[in-house]
Amino acid sequence: MTESVDVETVYTAIEEAAALLGLTPSPDTVRAVLKAFEPFEGGIIFSASAGEGHAGDLDLTVQVPEAIADPYAHALACGLVPRTDHPVSTLLADLRERCRVDEYLIDFAVIGGFNKIYVHFPHDPQSVEALAAVPSMPRALADNAGLFARHGLDRVAMLAIDYTDRTVNPYFTFPAGLSADTVTGIVRDLGLPDPDEELARSARKTFRAYPTLGWDSSRIERIGFARALDLPVVRSRVEPEIVRFVTGTPYTYDGERFSISIVKWSPEGQWFNVGSYYRFGPLQREVLGRIQR
Repeated sequence: MTESVDVETVYTAIEEAAALLGLTPSPDTVRAVLKAFEPFEGGIIFSASAGEGHAGDLDLTVQVPEAIADPYAHALACGLVPRTDHPVSTLLADLRERCRVDEYLIDFAVIGGFNKIYVHFPHDPQSVEALAAVPSMPRALADNAGLFARHGLDRVAMLAIDYTDRTVNPYFTFPAGLSADTVTGIVRDLGLPDPDEELARSARKTFRAYPTLGWDSSRIERIGFARALDLPVVRSRVEPEIVRFVTGTPYTYDGERFSISIVKWSPEGQWFNVGSYYRFGPLQREVLGRIQR
């Protein structure tokens, strides 16, 4: 088990990471989430988005302690999410009944507050067919099953539930990466302009690809391709503060900082998300150890 850290230690690291982006965290917002999900015994990841309309906050992904069996019920009890009768409120319970979950993580913005729960099951990846049968899953997953199948997107290792935007991200896993032609084909099938050759080559080392699906439409809102940081590609395409962030955030483990870059496409255009690991959980080390570098 990774040694735990306390709320103030994590908060200090958040302030340091946020300063690289020129941001000031909301102390009440951040501490409310941190206190609800302490102790911090596993992974913690900083992430930020680049590009007009996407920047402006710092996100934290935090592994949920094993003692919290139902992170959605816990977030409700702590006043971090509002009660609703929308299907988003029952999706986690439906997944818990059908999947062997290895761990949960939460995601929150240091200004905007709590937004997501990640349901991580890399030891028991689920098929699109199995997940589409979950009662409260958006119909968009089943409606796009043909598109996913055409490109070999079938093994889902994680699902993110966004309670703010009321969307879902199935994270398709690719331990050996993708071909550049597959990346281009997926983007083209979404009716988007072909990615330039350099981006397609970079995205071929994707270890997780994730579309964004909602309950109101079958349309895939966007898709992201995550890989180990490709700084030469990212550096020329993002703001200087994003480069400072992804290369300068604090971290607690031995060796070099591990970071990721995510290229995203939507009808509104292309942008990047970057993430930097502050701490590793044991399962994250296992999963990332299989990435083709």
